[in-house]
Amino acid sequence: MRAALFVGALLLAGAAQAADTYRNPVIPGFHPDPSICRVGKDYYLANSTFEYFPGVPIFHSRDLVNWKLIGHALTRESQLPLKGQRASRGIYAPTLRCEGGTFYMITTNVETGGNFIVHTKDPAGEWSEPIWLKEKTPWIDPSLFFDDDGTVYYTRHDGGEKGGVVQARIDVKTGKLLDEPKRIWNGTGGVWPEGPHLYKVDGWYYLMIAEGGTSYDHGITVARAKSPFGPFEAHKGNPILSHRNAPDLPIQATGHGDLVQTEDGKWWMVLLGIRPHQRKHHLGRETFLAPVTWKDGWPVVNDGKPLALEMSAAGLPPRVPLPKAPVRTEFDGSKLDQYWTFVRGPSTGLYSLAERPGFLRVKGNAATLEDIATPAFVARRQQHLNARIATRTDFAPNGPDQFAGLALRQNEANHYQLRIGGNKVARRIELVTRVKGETKVVASAALKPGPVDLEIRAWPDRYQFSYAQEGRPAVVLGSAPTAALSSEDAGGFTGVFAGMAATGAPADFDWFDYQPLGE
Repeated sequence: MRAALFVGALLLAGAAQAADTYRNPVIPGFHPDPSICRVGKDYYLANSTFEYFPGVPIFHSRDLVNWKLIGHALTRESQLPLKGQRASRGIYAPTLRCEGGTFYMITTNVETGGNFIVHTKDPAGEWSEPIWLKEKTPWIDPSLFFDDDGTVYYTRHDGGEKGGVVQARIDVKTGKLLDEPKRIWNGTGGVWPEGPHLYKVDGWYYLMIAEGGTSYDHGITVARAKSPFGPFEAHKGNPILSHRNAPDLPIQATGHGDLVQTEDGKWWMVLLGIRPHQRKHHLGRETFLAPVTWKDGWPVVNDGKPLALEMSAAGLPPRVPLPKAPVRTEFDGSKLDQYWTFVRGPSTGLYSLAERPGFLRVKGNAATLEDIATPAFVARRQQHLNARIATRTDFAPNGPDQFAGLALRQNEANHYQLRIGGNKVARRIELVTRVKGETKVVASAALKPGPVDLEIRAWPDRYQFSYAQEGRPAVVLGSAPTAALSSEDAGGFTGVFAGMAATGAPADFDWFDYQPLGE
């Protein structure tokens, strides 16, 4: 069972580096809005997931560089109602905290219910049902801070683009606010003062937020006060991190950070950023790591220098590498690995590993990738700019609305498909692009009977689509630019997902390959 050898472990970018350096991003691909907490020697991290199911991945690390996916906080429809929500809606930024042996994750379901808390004793296990906060105007980016005296503070964004940060005391067991949320800081004047987190260091309360919007003007600012409700004094050195004035750097849009202190007293920040190609990014916002020191009572990120793809590992805990993830998934287990993801709902009824042992049967329904629905699409994040993505499919369409193959999804209006269509007499392979809501069959070819190998070769600027049968050399069917699947062109806050899709009829997939090819 090759796919189960790593049981959800992902070889992420930092793991291959020498011990004296680490590689950013530490969690590549669509992993935005990171929040982190430490329990002893163990670090736990959560990310936002928007319209994808399951929601809010939970990662574990011993060294802050090598992260293993251990589960998700939202795995049931009762926790994660996403039906009818548009792309880039759903679950926004989470905050992950642990207090008294209980883990708490607070986040926002932006169109169904607002802000809520789930909790657990085991972050790799099942989490509770949501505790809804039931605010009149909840807004986004909720955070929790557990003070020394047992008081818990609830801090969130308020007011939109020109808003600020509000705060109240909260009973985390019931979700009841003990105060009316009070505006405590408006930021430094940047738009969208959001992603707030409250900390207490050496008797001071520090409020760290993101400003400038989660794109190229993104940055992190900080203020401090002697009381958790302020008044807050802004740091004269703000922003403490931003790449907005350095457009040539390979990392852009740095912001939305969270702080953690190691067991030996060192400070680090996890944050989101992007790796654009010609000012367009399609992998989504990723999780980066940066060192933090303190000077004159204020945090300093990376000695005041921009972040780099390769960073000094000085001050990190001892390296604990993960096993290398296998390229091929054979579908010979009883369940899918944890990184497989679906759109807007659980996979109930949409796939089977048992109906044809050794194969993944994707049960195509009436929903397509164009619909605000739950299509039969079993996918994983594209995490590398250079990669090979491939599968072997056994599919016999018998009608005009029956298709199956490989798909690259950004959203309903922007995706690519290398798919099989036709009927029992005349099958064909098609390269289909959907860009800004317009669908085109840009290339097609006749197929012989039997299984078909489908392959996508990814480069930073383009995808190349090819197919092969009967052990013969692959035939390139066509290519398409990555730019059309970028957030700059397609909109939204997510990244590309690659996977197996079927519409109108079941399709069997023998294996799936995801092979990083270096950056």
